[in-house]
Amino acid sequence: MQPSVWQILIVAALVLILFGRGRISEMMGDVGKGIRSFKKGITEEEANAAKPAAKIESKAGDGTVDSSKTADKTAV
Repeated sequence: MQPSVWQILIVAALVLILFGRGRISEMMGDVGKGIRSFKKGITEEEANAAKPAAKIESKAGDGTVDSSKTADKTAV
């Protein structure tokens, strides 16, 4: 059983009367802010996850490893 057009209109009118037009627009603004915050959090998390990998690659290629120590260990 699907709600008819009249039932939907009555429910919409009741919601409008109970909450008022201003309150509904405030709630929708809050929902929009929440979605934006969620997207920003996901983007920051992905950016933070990518940064350590770049740091590891740069450390491996900068020549900071002392080759004499590794050579001594492999020769023994």
